[in-house]
Amino acid sequence: MQVARSGPPCALPAQRACARADQLHKQIGICLYSSVSAQTRVFEAAGELLKVLAAPARLAIVTELAEQPRYVHELVERLGMSQPLVSQHLRVLRSARLVGVERHGRAAVYSLADQHVAHIVADAVHHSREEP
Repeated sequence: MQVARSGPPCALPAQRACARADQLHKQIGICLYSSVSAQTRVFEAAGELLKVLAAPARLAIVTELAEQPRYVHELVERLGMSQPLVSQHLRVLRSARLVGVERHGRAAVYSLADQHVAHIVADAVHHSREEP
């Protein structure tokens, strides 16, 4: 009595081949990345920074924090966003090490980690206001 198989008879060897190919691609990627110049890595890091800043809400938060450190409820009031949305964007900014937090009991005061990011955002906003 034969047992009916689902799928092609060589599915298991094909899966193994795919797994080996994936491992090889990862190894090649690691080798290629290790030969990337320091300048390329700097450009990649700058690109990641710009991706974090690409959200309009995060630009607004950085602009507010450039003026002075703020509590979350102050950002909510000044930006007209919900508290969960502000907190979510602050979490992204914190994970990118662009924003720091100081706890005061249950409240948290957020501030910019340094002024470089404030200058980047201010220049981008200024540029976007210019007439073409």
